[in-house]
Amino acid sequence: MRRHRHQTISVAACLLLALLAQPLLAQQRANTPDNRPIPRLSDGQISFAPPGERGVWDRGDYRPILPETEEQTALRDRGRASQADPSELKPTFSKVPFQPWAKQLFLWRQEHEIEPYGRCKPAGGFRDMAIPYGTDIVQDVEQKRMYIFHTGGSHNVRTIYMDGREHPKDWEPSYGGHSVGRWEGDVLVIDTVGFNERGWIDAYGTPTTKQLRLTERIKRINFSTLSYEITIDDPGAYTQPWSTGMLMSWRPNRETFQFLCQDGNLAGQLMVGEGSSGIDRASPIVP
Repeated sequence: MRRHRHQTISVAACLLLALLAQPLLAQQRANTPDNRPIPRLSDGQISFAPPGERGVWDRGDYRPILPETEEQTALRDRGRASQADPSELKPTFSKVPFQPWAKQLFLWRQEHEIEPYGRCKPAGGFRDMAIPYGTDIVQDVEQKRMYIFHTGGSHNVRTIYMDGREHPKDWEPSYGGHSVGRWEGDVLVIDTVGFNERGWIDAYGTPTTKQLRLTERIKRINFSTLSYEITIDDPGAYTQPWSTGMLMSWRPNRETFQFLCQDGNLAGQLMVGEGSSGIDRASPIVP
């Protein structure tokens, strides 16, 4: 009888340990890198979308600057731990070569998150990749172009010209600028100029001017991971160029979807600060 009781307790203990181990095993499987070979196109270049497989690229830690004090921390991040991946290229606040006015504006925006993207305006650069519902990168080999689609916000599309053309001599400043790309081995390098000053290049309000030249470097480091790095060269806001970045993950079986923002927008109250979002959007004007 006593032996039977011990066996029962042992079986129950094993079942309990198995149940407790399930979340850990699931997490380990999720963190296991996909060892499939990186797909390539017919011309030998890296493919950002596996042939025949649906999916999008999901943002990682999309803060461009790591705060060192609460003042430098955005409202959305206060009160919760947020650790950047150590392999990501992110400067701390004190390492960013701000001009005085740009530093003060950045700090102000951490208290007042009046982001243009949240008001249906297009986004460029870092923010064009770091959006809530995933980013779709489409490569058109015949036309020598690439397109970046995202679902949220203004649901806009960005064109990257891969045919060797130069930037136009006279351009009309825009939210996304004018982008030309080239391959350096397996790294896609995108050079963009012609930004206006009405949009933000990230979700945290890093200041930029019309003098901004943005260089993006995108590398598929394994089947399921992209390294995305940008270099900000803007003598109107910084004393020298500086860089930041993030890692992005492949999310299979996801697709972009219909997203109403400008047309029939039902979030007008949130856009002007009413409701329980906790974000200060008291002014309808973006600074």
